[in-house]
Amino acid sequence: MKTKYYIAILAVVLILCAVSSVLLLVPGGAATHAEISSEGTHLRTVDLRIDQEFTVTLEDGSYNTVTVKDGKIAVTAASCPDQYCARRGWCDSGAQIVCLPNGLVITFTENQDVDAAVG
Repeated sequence: MKTKYYIAILAVVLILCAVSSVLLLVPGGAATHAEISSEGTHLRTVDLRIDQEFTVTLEDGSYNTVTVKDGKIAVTAASCPDQYCARRGWCDSGAQIVCLPNGLVITFTENQDVDAAVG
């Protein structure tokens, strides 16, 4: 009786692992927009379908140059000492792009269609 119980539990765990693996490995769609904020303040929302380049300059003179090209976004230049944000490369979805010394955060979002208008 105990053996059947352990086999059933093992089967359930294996099924859950298989389903989780499939959900994690299947890529989601690329994001269509990115929200850029600095020190918790929303600066702008960028449409990743429009190629553009701009520089975010903070009050202390630090800066990040952000480039959008072919549906992807990257920090292409920065005044921070470690340059981790610039070395991250081109991204179109997934984890945030963060420049911790400058406080810059780029978060990927889905389509920004308006669901309702108030006013």
